[in-house]
Amino acid sequence: MNLAQLGLGVAVAVGPLSAIAAILVPQRIRATAVGAGTAACGAAGAVSGICAVSGQTFSLALPALLPLSGVMVTVDTLSGVFLVVTGGVAVAAGIYGIGYARHGLDGRLVQAVFPLFVVAMLLVPVAASVGTFLVCWELMALFSLLLVLAEHQRRPEVAVAGRWYAVMTHLGLVAILIGLVVLAGNATGDSFAALREAARHLPPGVADVVFVVTLVGFGSKAGIVPLHAWLPRAHPEAPSHVSVLMSAAMVNLGVYGIVRVGFDLLGGGPRWWWLLVLVLGAASAVYGILQAAMSADLKRLLGYSTTENMGLVLVGVGAAGMFASAGNTVLAGLALAAALLHVINHAAFKTLLFLAAGSVLHATGSRDLDALGGLRTRMPATTAAFGLGALAASALPPGTAFVSEWLLLQALIHGLPASGVTTAIAMPVAVAAVALTAGLAVATFVKAFGVGFLARPRSAAAEKASESPVSMLVGMGLAGVGAVVLALAPTLVLPALGSVAARTVGSADSPTVVDGVTVRLAEVAGSLSPLMLAVALVAAIMLTVGVLRVVATRRARRAARLWDCGAGPLSARMEYTATSFAEPLQRVFDNVLQPETDVDVTHTRESSYLVEAVAYRRRVPDRIERRLYQPVLKLVSAWGRVGRRLATGSVHRYLGYGFYAVIAVLLVLAVTR
Repeated sequence: MNLAQLGLGVAVAVGPLSAIAAILVPQRIRATAVGAGTAACGAAGAVSGICAVSGQTFSLALPALLPLSGVMVTVDTLSGVFLVVTGGVAVAAGIYGIGYARHGLDGRLVQAVFPLFVVAMLLVPVAASVGTFLVCWELMALFSLLLVLAEHQRRPEVAVAGRWYAVMTHLGLVAILIGLVVLAGNATGDSFAALREAARHLPPGVADVVFVVTLVGFGSKAGIVPLHAWLPRAHPEAPSHVSVLMSAAMVNLGVYGIVRVGFDLLGGGPRWWWLLVLVLGAASAVYGILQAAMSADLKRLLGYSTTENMGLVLVGVGAAGMFASAGNTVLAGLALAAALLHVINHAAFKTLLFLAAGSVLHATGSRDLDALGGLRTRMPATTAAFGLGALAASALPPGTAFVSEWLLLQALIHGLPASGVTTAIAMPVAVAAVALTAGLAVATFVKAFGVGFLARPRSAAAEKASESPVSMLVGMGLAGVGAVVLALAPTLVLPALGSVAARTVGSADSPTVVDGVTVRLAEVAGSLSPLMLAVALVAAIMLTVGVLRVVATRRARRAARLWDCGAGPLSARMEYTATSFAEPLQRVFDNVLQPETDVDVTHTRESSYLVEAVAYRRRVPDRIERRLYQPVLKLVSAWGRVGRRLATGSVHRYLGYGFYAVIAVLLVLAVTR
């Protein structure tokens, strides 16, 4: 038994034991027991993943555990990457949940399901047969749904979000089920090894159906446009430590499914597959960050940011597939390595951001940026954590996302000379989408950090906020350390990710070469040293501050009131809110966002010419949801009303329905045979 197998075994054992402890132990220690058990489960899974990426792999078959196909588990290098990410996120979320769960979330059901959700996510990337994969995927969906509904008795929005999530996740499961069953129907068994062998002789049309259908299912889990409607609903309404697991770990498994099926099981496929992935990724990135920039709900903003970052990951996956189909495996490996690195980076900074947002919610009871402010003095540790996460997510040096997006741009730019009209058009569009996304991300997180934390308090709750408990701060600290390490020393993980990416796309050489603290690209021009860049930035800032201080000390200082345009001291009502900050961007993208404006004028009773009050409302709805989902929902609702007319309660009518149905079946058989 190697360490990878031992780590996974410990994780699978500790998770259910933590769930049992949640049911048996007293309430006063329940959150501590479950949080510690979840963190231990995540740590064991992360150790297993690190060993797998390093080359320790294993397979296990338990034929008697499930009917028909049994259970098959295989840990390889690709699954190891996602084990590390899921386990690392679970460690921070588990420790954070010790303090956060005491905020009314320490009931037996919620606490018992939490570690089981982590175990289900750890089992998804190691499943090695269709039956095992579908069971683990469904367990992950069911456990996450129960956690999303944890606070349904407090807020009616939770039930609405739960319904959206339940429908979307199970429609995605149906799509994955259809695709994998079609593939397994052409194989000698349902093991992934049998599927790989069958894919070599699969008719092109069947392979196309399998890929497109599974792309729909996995894409819905990743939250890509237009299958993202559940994500900005479920993530904000779930408890914050659950939101972390969903947004920083669970959505990654949608990307894993696309890579596993497309590259591994189907062996690559034609270029148009990956062009479709790239286009969907670019559209998701731009649309997601636009919606995030408009949002005043802190957790909803982070939910849309997840759609944006998963879109960037899929841009890398799509580019890798296009390069691999053209025979350029070096660029394919570079693009996939950038995508995998962004998966890890996003998990780190999104964990930090959601934990900080949960800390704000814990202290103020509000997620509305327009009602926050003043948290810098009341919650300094949370402010520092969110500020670090905002920098990490903004794709600015020395941020965490900067290195992975730089690698992605390098792959796309070096792919411009590649042969083919499709590549020549797709690559510049992808570069433009990544660049636009990076700019909008800066504006989005400047708004969130500046308005929510640095401005004056705009509500009594924000003015009276207090710092979170120690366990919550420790969870944020762990995520912050991970984000800093990945930002300054990506060379620690890039060699392993490069090897995984090269093996996945069929390349013999790693696309990246690590030279001390410098990342050099193999066979293409390009190098970057994030640590030296950060040192240079810090030195430049210190030099500038020093020069300013020297110049300032030569002049006599005197106290004076700041210029206020003659209006007196500034108040919170005079500051930018999140809505007003985003208004210029809203005007620029007005045709895309199509905001809704409503003005209500109330006249006095004495005269219709005298106005008593004017109410102005402006909201930016999800345009895709309005154009795509609302018509479908109206159709389903109308269908339901018609169905109620048929169900009158008459037994004679129901017998008539059955009789006519049998006659119809007999007529069809008589005609067709």
